[in-house]
Amino acid sequence: MSNSKLNTSCPSAILRGDFPDPSIVRVGHDYYMTHSSFMYAPGLLVWHSRNLTDWVPLCHALQTYIGDVWAPELVYVNGLFYIYFPANGTNYVIYAEKAEGPWCDPINLRVDGIDPGHLLAPDGQRYLYVNYGRAISLAPDGLSVTGDLQTVYEGWLIPDDWIVDGIALESPKLLVRGDYYYLVCAQGGTAGPATSHMAVAARSKHPLGPWENSPYNPLVHTWSKEERWWSKGHGTLVDTPDGKWFFVYHAYEKDYYTLGRQTLLDPIEWTEDGWPIVSQDTEDELKLMQANFPELSDDFQGVALGWQWRFYKELDPERYEVGGGVLRLKTKGDSPANSAPLVIIPPDHAYEAEVEIKVGPEAEAGLVLFYNERCYAGIGFTENEIFRLRRGIKGYPTQNLSCQLHLKIRNDHHTLTMYYSTDGVQWNRFPSAIEVSGYNHNTFGEFLGLRLGIYGAGNGEAEFSKFRYRRIEK
Repeated sequence: MSNSKLNTSCPSAILRGDFPDPSIVRVGHDYYMTHSSFMYAPGLLVWHSRNLTDWVPLCHALQTYIGDVWAPELVYVNGLFYIYFPANGTNYVIYAEKAEGPWCDPINLRVDGIDPGHLLAPDGQRYLYVNYGRAISLAPDGLSVTGDLQTVYEGWLIPDDWIVDGIALESPKLLVRGDYYYLVCAQGGTAGPATSHMAVAARSKHPLGPWENSPYNPLVHTWSKEERWWSKGHGTLVDTPDGKWFFVYHAYEKDYYTLGRQTLLDPIEWTEDGWPIVSQDTEDELKLMQANFPELSDDFQGVALGWQWRFYKELDPERYEVGGGVLRLKTKGDSPANSAPLVIIPPDHAYEAEVEIKVGPEAEAGLVLFYNERCYAGIGFTENEIFRLRRGIKGYPTQNLSCQLHLKIRNDHHTLTMYYSTDGVQWNRFPSAIEVSGYNHNTFGEFLGLRLGIYGAGNGEAEFSKFRYRRIEK
């Protein structure tokens, strides 16, 4: 039977914004983490930390667009880093000697399932778990599978009166501690109602079960929509060099589904009978400060695209050039929907962004909040007009007499206002504002967050410079 008093928590947000499905590994005194990258490329951004709260981006491990990349697994085995990840109905693996790369090209494991979880047993045998409680043996080098998938775990029985989105047994994460193998899975569905998601624990004396469920399940869960964090789940247990334990997982923030699932951290203690629970000893837990997010503004002075940028559904190095304070982008398509916009992940409830843009005679460009092809909002322009973008429709055209403009958008707790200027000093507010709180997964699917981006459509080229991001203080 579950005891909810043992798993209430006030987690720390260690990566704000759309950083879901965290997978973390410790190597000595260093921690490394990556997340789902979905339909954005480059993908699988690897982060580094020395204290679990302050994170620095290292590299994108996936330097090609391979499709919709869901929950990965980052591990360190025999001197190599590995990332296992699902895409295109199969699972892949990439590896590197150093977390900052270079990483190899994806290797297709030709095995079904999502949310892979890796286990290295004490005898050296390697296993790959996937959703629905299934597992398969890996070759000693971890680069191919042996045998067939088999169901080895049925999950934890969710009480009938709990409000969830389904069973959704997924996100298997494994470790060996003492005489036991421990398995932490997600259940309940990662979105939907606030109380849907959870993480549950089980243990076994054998890597393939049978599994005994924890009497303290769930490990984390949202009990009420009045809580700050909704749909808690999908996480990894990690220890520190001095023997402390933490649980790194994701959740939506109440009233801010648009930010996506954010990465959270809870302290863990082990019960006398050998089960992990969220620590209730606030006197002894690590006092975690709100981490500072890396700078998102970009002057485009380097010769490579900044770590914060990702293209939607493509990665074509021939399409852009960076340097000298300018990002030159070859335009394509006729709107943000089919022009592969270039986006960043905003971490704040309220923020402003501005950029200077120059367009060719047959091109258009703009500054947008982008969810997917069906759902985006912002401001764009051509040499002849300035227009609003809302849910894929251009509207409220205003005459324009310049090929070069400064654009600015302000997302103030879901109220989007848009501005344009010829000099970046005197601003004109566009006459139509937009409410964007519904631009999220529960409306449009795909498990994404609302991202901030630039786009170039039509024929020719668009030039972007002086991109600025600023948090709006309370």
